[in-house]
Amino acid sequence: MRVGLFIPCYVDQFFPKAGIATLELLEKLGVDVSYPGNQTCCGQPMANSGFEHLTGGCNDHFTAIFSEFDYIVAPSGSCVVHVKDHLHSDKQPRQAQEIRKKTYELVEFLTDVLKVKELKARFPHKVGVHQSCHGLRGLKLAQMSELVAPGFSKPGQLLQMVEGIELVNLQRADECCGFGGTFAVAEEAVSVKMGKDRVGDHLANGAEFITAADMSCLMHMEGILKRQKSNVKILHIAEILNAQE
Repeated sequence: MRVGLFIPCYVDQFFPKAGIATLELLEKLGVDVSYPGNQTCCGQPMANSGFEHLTGGCNDHFTAIFSEFDYIVAPSGSCVVHVKDHLHSDKQPRQAQEIRKKTYELVEFLTDVLKVKELKARFPHKVGVHQSCHGLRGLKLAQMSELVAPGFSKPGQLLQMVEGIELVNLQRADECCGFGGTFAVAEEAVSVKMGKDRVGDHLANGAEFITAADMSCLMHMEGILKRQKSNVKILHIAEILNAQE
């Protein structure tokens, strides 16, 4: 299979190590990965702000550069949900529809497509897992607490394969961190309070690191941790699954 690596804007600009870890992890698992160097924003920020009618250029460009691949994989649940639910192209409508079906967030690609059973990774630390809203309710990466149904966690399934790791139990495992993209700008005070509550749950349960499948949520919580002068660090799940400490 040929996989096109889609790296979201904020990962590219602020957290390149998460993108590098994603590439290295996929290559370790024998995947033929290509990174289209001319990729740009998927259009999610505009669409979330009510300007989806202005995302035509982003949609057409995304469709043109990724249509050749068997799968498109990204280390971001929110961007993947946007592509899956909203990508359209007036120039290449059929190709856009095909891309929506073959775009995967990293965790779901590892569990659902590659069906990974073993990872050669070591990370001897106590880790709290944050379930981002897009990944949880958009991609069904874990069971939602509001449903009376058997629990599962695809991120947890993969992290349990990492040698030495200890996953901490949280009081509210699927609570929103308050980031929400433009929500953090439009409702700053509410966003900060939600973030402090989410961070507090991890701290109270002894987490040394907080991980997630979305760097945007982790970026929000990292800002709160730094302002609190906490020693707890954030790491994208790809960096832990690729770790060799």
